[in-house]
Amino acid sequence: MSFISIREVGPRDGLQNEDPVPADAKVRLLDALSATGVQRIEAVSFVHPKAIPQMADAAQVWERAEKNRSVRYSALVPNTKGAERALAAGFTEIEVVVSASDTHNRRNVNRSTEESLDDIAGLIDLLHQHGATAEVIISTSFGCPFEGDIDPGRVAAIVDRAVADGADRIAFGDTTGMGTPRRVEEVVQKVRDRHPDLPLLLHFHNTRGTALANILTALRLGITEFDASVGGLGGCPYAPGATGNVATEEVVHMLHDMGYETGIDLKALLEAARLAQEIVGRELPSGVLKAGPRIPL
Repeated sequence: MSFISIREVGPRDGLQNEDPVPADAKVRLLDALSATGVQRIEAVSFVHPKAIPQMADAAQVWERAEKNRSVRYSALVPNTKGAERALAAGFTEIEVVVSASDTHNRRNVNRSTEESLDDIAGLIDLLHQHGATAEVIISTSFGCPFEGDIDPGRVAAIVDRAVADGADRIAFGDTTGMGTPRRVEEVVQKVRDRHPDLPLLLHFHNTRGTALANILTALRLGITEFDASVGGLGGCPYAPGATGNVATEEVVHMLHDMGYETGIDLKALLEAARLAQEIVGRELPSGVLKAGPRIPL
C-alpha cells in the first residue's frame, strides 16, 4: 500500500483568505487538526500585519498551540525578516514563495521574479545556518490571471535556480485553479527530466473543478505529496465567489477508497472541518463535509 503525504494548509492558507478570526479560534482549529493523524501542517505565516492582518497574531497562535510530536509544522515567510521571526518562534521547516509569472510577482511583492530569487538565495543561506530547511513554492506554476499560460520551461528554470541556491524542497502552486491534467503533466515532466530525485509537492485549488483530476494525474507521475485545506477553507482572490483550496477530506476520501494510506482519521478530519465551518461562519464547499464520507448509490 502506497503512502501519500498530505500537508494541511487550512490554518494558514485557508484562514489567510477569510475575514480575520480570533486567535482562540485559530488555536482550536490547529489543535483539532493536529489530532487527526495528519503528519504535516502549515501552521502560520510571518508576514507584515498591514499586508495580511489575518496573520498578525501568528507568533501568539503558535506559542499557544499544542504541538503534536508526530506532526511536522511549517511556516510561510515572505522575506528575510519573516524568516527571522519564524526561526525565533522555533520553526525548522520554512516556506518562501516566488511567482513563475513576473506580473503576478510584481503585483504581490513589487519586484520581478528574478529579484525575488536573488532575495531567496540569501534567505536559504540564513535558514541553513540555523539548521532549518527551505521549501521554495512556485506560485502560478500552471497559469497566471494576468499573463495567461505559463511556459513549463520557465517553471523548470526557476526550479534550476532555486536548487542551485540550496532549496531543500520545491512546491508548485496552482494559484487561481488554472491547472488541468495536461498542464500538470507538462510541468512535472519538465522538472523531473532535470531533477529526478528532487522532492516535489503540489498545491491545487478547485476554482474550476479540476483539483482531484490534477491529483490523480500527479499520482500517476509519481508525486506523493500534496497540500489540502480542511473543508476547502480559503478562497481565490482573483475569482470572487469561487472555491479555492481543494478540501482535505475530499482528497483523503478519494485516496483511501483507491487503497492509498495517509495516516489521517477521516472521521476526526470531518469534525475539524465542522469546526472550521463554525469558526468562519459560513458553509464550506467540501462535498464530503456535506454528504458524509460514504455516499449511498
